[in-house]
Amino acid sequence: MTRRSRQPFLIRTVRHPLREVRNVRRGRFERLLAGLTAVGAVVTTAEIFFEHDKASFGNRWMWAPIVVGPVGAVAAVAGYRSRSAAKTVLPAASAVIVANGLQGTVLHARGIGQKPGGWKNFRYNMEMGPPLMAPLLVTLVGGMGLLAAVLRRER
Repeated sequence: MTRRSRQPFLIRTVRHPLREVRNVRRGRFERLLAGLTAVGAVVTTAEIFFEHDKASFGNRWMWAPIVVGPVGAVAAVAGYRSRSAAKTVLPAASAVIVANGLQGTVLHARGIGQKPGGWKNFRYNMEMGPPLMAPLLVTLVGGMGLLAAVLRRER
């Protein structure tokens, strides 16, 4: 048995977060976060496509996240593979994704207000109208890309 396995459980779990902080400082987390950004962009773009297709793409701005999502995924894959792309292409694409998510939140809020009863009938319109929180998930994916661009890269 090694010495570490003889330590009490609490001591072993306290050391684990410190190892993760070390991994972030040494740059191991940057590539992982870029990869997660790519996966998140693909998954959210697919979900958005089906939801906006259900609404028959009634507003031309519904196409914006469908276009921006794959661009962000390609930029995130490039950021995963290349240090220079992680510092140039990924933050630019991620900033566009964040802006698109904020714009979507405004448009969804406007859509809720245009439903019968508007904001006075908030609970019903929140459930039956455009989902107010969904564009914030897009913003979260863009934020992950921005964070990946800021972090140090492993050599």
